[in-house]
Amino acid sequence: MLSTEGYLLRIFIGESDRYEKLPLYEWLVRKANEEGLAGATVLRGLEGYGAHHRLHKASILRLAGDLPIIVEIVDTKDKIEQFTSTVEPALGDGLVTLERVTIMRRG
Repeated sequence: MLSTEGYLLRIFIGESDRYEKLPLYEWLVRKANEEGLAGATVLRGLEGYGAHHRLHKASILRLAGDLPIIVEIVDTKDKIEQFTSTVEPALGDGLVTLERVTIMRRG
């Protein structure tokens, strides 16, 4: 196994957030791919709240809505920082976190 230091960017947004006529999570993943970042994943939450403290919860009676979304992107610190500055105008009230990780891959 080969390992290298990398960074994990997490962007917390709402399912109904949009940018340039696309769901924001989709726009972010496309942008990360265009910029050649190593990988991106979108996770849909069952329950949560954000900056406005409005509770968003999945329910059998409500199939669609504004559930929490987390976009995770992994790459080097320089590439993550460049990406973050590029997408900053699109994020609105979204919360962004960054943490150092060890990237493991088979060589």
